[in-house]
Amino acid sequence: MVFDIQSRERKIFEVISAAARELNFPAYVVGGYVRDRLLARPSKDMDIVCVGSGIELALAVSKKLHPRPRVTTYKRFGTAMLKHEGLEVEFVGARKESYRSDSRKPTVEEGSLEDDQNRRDFTINALAVSLNDNNYGNIIDPFDGLEHLEQKRIITPLEPGKTFSDDPLRMMRAIRFSTQLGFDIEEKTLDAISKFRNRIKIISQERIATELNKILQAPEPSIGFKLLFDTGLLELILPELAAMQGVEIRNGIGHKDNFYHTLQVVDQLAHKSNNLWLRWSALLHDIAKPVTKRFDKENGWTFHGHEAVGAAMVPRIFRRLRLPMDQKMKFVQKMVQLHQRPISLTKEDITDSAVRRILYETGEDIDQLMLLCEADITSKNEKRVRRYLQNYEYLRKRLQEVEEKDHLRNWQPPISGELIMETFAIPPSREVGIIKNAIREAILDGDIPNEYDAAFAFMQNKAKELGIAMPVDE
Repeated sequence: MVFDIQSRERKIFEVISAAARELNFPAYVVGGYVRDRLLARPSKDMDIVCVGSGIELALAVSKKLHPRPRVTTYKRFGTAMLKHEGLEVEFVGARKESYRSDSRKPTVEEGSLEDDQNRRDFTINALAVSLNDNNYGNIIDPFDGLEHLEQKRIITPLEPGKTFSDDPLRMMRAIRFSTQLGFDIEEKTLDAISKFRNRIKIISQERIATELNKILQAPEPSIGFKLLFDTGLLELILPELAAMQGVEIRNGIGHKDNFYHTLQVVDQLAHKSNNLWLRWSALLHDIAKPVTKRFDKENGWTFHGHEAVGAAMVPRIFRRLRLPMDQKMKFVQKMVQLHQRPISLTKEDITDSAVRRILYETGEDIDQLMLLCEADITSKNEKRVRRYLQNYEYLRKRLQEVEEKDHLRNWQPPISGELIMETFAIPPSREVGIIKNAIREAILDGDIPNEYDAAFAFMQNKAKELGIAMPVDE
């Protein structure tokens, strides 16, 4: 079978072919680029394997392109990369690769194209297209990858135990590809994931987190998380989430399965938002329910405070998985902390004060919080779902009304701690905090307008209550 080379790629393929011919390095485009093109999926990454030095080939290709792209080399790994017309092209010499039983780093040796295809994770990623004169454009498919693409099946090229033992991250990649592509994992391959799941412990947290992110970015992330749970991988990489599965019944009263509820929330959110960190918020929004679960004879099952406990768990989970400990983590933590607040506002007459407070606490993230809360509706009762959505729609209107009036997004009170200390000639102290907090609460409660003069007068009165006098000019 001959690969259909489109005009956009024809130039780069011809240049690579010419450079490989001059160096006498047989060259092939392999892996994900070939797979995605055959599936009519967009692809900006191209992997070139040559029987020789990938770095030398990349430098030779760069010299033939105009404008000449910069080549980034990774001598330790024997790879090089350049960018050309929206494509990111990586070059590597054909190799053998394997892991020791206790190592996170592979042992790499030079090899043939066959060796390189043997080390690939799945048959659909072992496809290669020749860029050599004698069979230019031919697809080299030693493991029936084309047939498996048609069948929508994920199968390892070699015995699955060897494939997963060599690089245990491939177990997560199988699940990730199944989630992204909507493919089934072949039975023996799936069984091997369960059997070899403990091998995942030698893989770095960064690589695991990358796969989790890609699963979360899929159209229906629940597919991947169900597979992670069923194979036993989830308990090893995200035990807090696995612990949510199951229903406990006491006195004939059960609670919903919080694991499958969470996956439904993630899917519903994924249909409305591509924001990865909001999807993480959905995944972790009920993460503390197992540790806050209590049974009350009168009220049944309760999860009091799960949002606060969950928010405290977020940094620990992010740190363990080597996820970013910056504003992204703080955003997820905020979403987990506040995800119960909007629903509580729909159960009562919404006061301006209550609306001001949630605007103040969420700032620019209020719209993201509302998306999360709407996705959190998983009732099978259609009337109840409609009622919740109507309540949220009304809350959105109230948020807009109060915001237009009080401008509280990313709001800072008009009186700062520095001004309080300067006005009363006092050092940093507990009293400064009391006055500052009282001003903020008075504005949020609507006792005084969000204006400097009113806040300054309130500050003077509060200071007087605390026995703090204005300094007398001499």
